[in-house]
Amino acid sequence: MLNGRKSLVTLIATSAAAAVTFVGTIPSGTAEAKPTIQDVQHRVDRLYHAAEQASERYNAIRVQLKQMRGDVAALRADQTHQQKQTEKARRLVADSIVRQYEGDSLSAVGQAVVSSDPNAFVSQLTTMSAFNSMQAGQYSSYLTQAKALTIRQKATQTQLAKVAELERQAAQDKATIDKNLTAAKSLLGKMQAAARERMLAASRDSTRVAPSDIPVSGRAAAAVHYAMAQVGKPYVYGAAGPNSFDCSGLTMAAWGAAGVGLPHSSSAQFGSGTHISTSQLQPGDLVFYYHPISHVGMYIGNGMIVNAENPSAGIRVTGLYSMPYVGAVRPG
Repeated sequence: MLNGRKSLVTLIATSAAAAVTFVGTIPSGTAEAKPTIQDVQHRVDRLYHAAEQASERYNAIRVQLKQMRGDVAALRADQTHQQKQTEKARRLVADSIVRQYEGDSLSAVGQAVVSSDPNAFVSQLTTMSAFNSMQAGQYSSYLTQAKALTIRQKATQTQLAKVAELERQAAQDKATIDKNLTAAKSLLGKMQAAARERMLAASRDSTRVAPSDIPVSGRAAAAVHYAMAQVGKPYVYGAAGPNSFDCSGLTMAAWGAAGVGLPHSSSAQFGSGTHISTSQLQPGDLVFYYHPISHVGMYIGNGMIVNAENPSAGIRVTGLYSMPYVGAVRPG
């Protein structure tokens, strides 16, 4: 996970800031100058990329939220256990007081015994004349357990606050995805039907590569063959098959078919394997694009990749350097 959760949170924040700047620079066009097909294609591609950046941040947040919710469950279980230990220690102290006051007035004792709140319990003890004669070990044990309970309660609340903040960020990124998709569809809708179809056809055009022509074996072969079998299927943000995929959803599903688990996030996948140089690329390796990383594809040899590109192009084969290349990872 990109050097742990702290790095992932930093990456998410940096990516969000970059996306705001990116979207803000998209030209709006003018009424006087009618845009060409190339102009609209360029603008739509930029909108799709902005949406993909938000989608991949959303995917990364979902991966982290799953881990954090597990942490919260563990913290709550630990807190419950500690609460029982604290109560056990409190009862030992209370029983000791009862024994020392046996036969005398138990009004003060009663107040202490029924107090389940650690602070109130200690406060009652300090007002009692028998406090100094209590067994030191029992009282010390109680204070230790009460302090441990407070630490666990604070840890649980801190983790819950982090989960709430990530959920807020996820909702914001989902809104960004929807906004950019709506803008892209609006641009396409303003074009004449014939021109729009020519543009979409150009986006869908894919180099034809037969899986049998790809020199690959072992687990990588299963991953490559799975990915190639999806060529022509649609791109859908957040999807991981079987009928549609986003970029990291495709590579996750492909390597999943080979028995290798990957997170549903391009940035997280970049930290999930062995980093390799371009000269070492082999079919099945994952290749990554943009700064910060927001797209992933699968290398298939001869300078080509298969990837879930965008909603216009879908899943297709294209060149290794068709997007700003960052690096490569070998899963497994």
